[in-house]
Amino acid sequence: MSEYTKNDPESKLGTLPDGQQEEQYQENQLSVKTKLWDLAIVFTKLGAIAFGGPAAHIAQIELEVVQHRQWLTREKLLDLLSISNLIPGPNSTELVIHVGLEQAGWQGMLVAGTCFILPAMLLVWGLAIAYVEYQTIPTVGWLLYGVKPVIIAIIIQALWKLGKSGLKNGLTWSAGLLVLVLYFLNINEIVLMLCAGVVVALVSNFNFLKNPKSLPSIFPPFSLFPLPLGAIASEVVPKNWITVFLSFLKIGSVLYGSGYVLLAFVQQEFVDRTHWLTSQQLLDAVAIGQFTPGPVLTTATFIGYLLAGNLGAITGTIGIFLPAFILVLLINPFVSNLRKSPWIAGFLDGVNAASIGLMAAVAWELGRGAIDIWTIMVAIASLGILLKFPKINSAWLLLAGGAIGWLIKTQ
Repeated sequence: MSEYTKNDPESKLGTLPDGQQEEQYQENQLSVKTKLWDLAIVFTKLGAIAFGGPAAHIAQIELEVVQHRQWLTREKLLDLLSISNLIPGPNSTELVIHVGLEQAGWQGMLVAGTCFILPAMLLVWGLAIAYVEYQTIPTVGWLLYGVKPVIIAIIIQALWKLGKSGLKNGLTWSAGLLVLVLYFLNINEIVLMLCAGVVVALVSNFNFLKNPKSLPSIFPPFSLFPLPLGAIASEVVPKNWITVFLSFLKIGSVLYGSGYVLLAFVQQEFVDRTHWLTSQQLLDAVAIGQFTPGPVLTTATFIGYLLAGNLGAITGTIGIFLPAFILVLLINPFVSNLRKSPWIAGFLDGVNAASIGLMAAVAWELGRGAIDIWTIMVAIASLGILLKFPKINSAWLLLAGGAIGWLIKTQ
């Protein structure tokens, strides 16, 4: 019996008297609908305001899911984040899908993931239509100017909260700080997380040296990693929505890392191999993905529209995000049992510490690129408000930041 069946009240209806079964069934259905509605509201809002890339998205997810609604503990959220970091696909979107699956099963997974992706997809789709018409992208420097310091404040607050849960002792503190330093030496993020996990697992279970046979496999669930799908059979392929879908399905199945990694994959697939895009179109597509809210991978919506119109926009988006839904569904059942093994618990502690170190590195890079007297004031004021009023809706702060950016840049 699966974890979801054991925890599903409907599976226990058969144990009730006949007269109570219908009433209990209706209550269960109402509970599921309420959870789905709550998920839709929360993640549609986040999808519409989540600027700043995965680190900022994760900070806002923590604010909503842990602080405001208490759906998950911070330790559980960190474990889900660690698993998301170790499989291909967009980390923050996979975290959203995990939360939906934890709250309301496969229906919650679909609702949460779709609602998080949809606002950005629709916005990028509209910008793609305008781009084809005018062959340029809009100038929105004022928006990012005002929003970035608010995002930095949100990440700092999340680091403070997550750090108290994820940095449990001197070992995990050391791992997190070391990852932070090594990140700036251009070492791959996945390598840093895996190494941190292995080192913390080894050090925290040092007694294995006395009994080497007790050393288990640390990575059982990760055997589910997909193998690269390989290139489409022929270098000469028709440019239509089917090939757009297959190309982005391939990219989504093997993509690790940030939006800059996506840039390399798309360059290889659509500029170098098929010659469907120019380098300038590619840069414009990535720029659109960077300055719009929600997942950066909605760049696929933009490129899909350029290559195959409206159907290309839809199938490109589905193709790049579909592997994330499948992988989360496959891997999530392992999460609840992972900490029963001291080895895997140690590994997750190391990966959690590495994730916090990487978030700190991203906050530093964002801050370094957006520092002047006005942005410092906005960041400090935003952080003060978040610490004083932890339940404040971050959307208001982002809107205020955007408005301040507009006022300053238009003077």
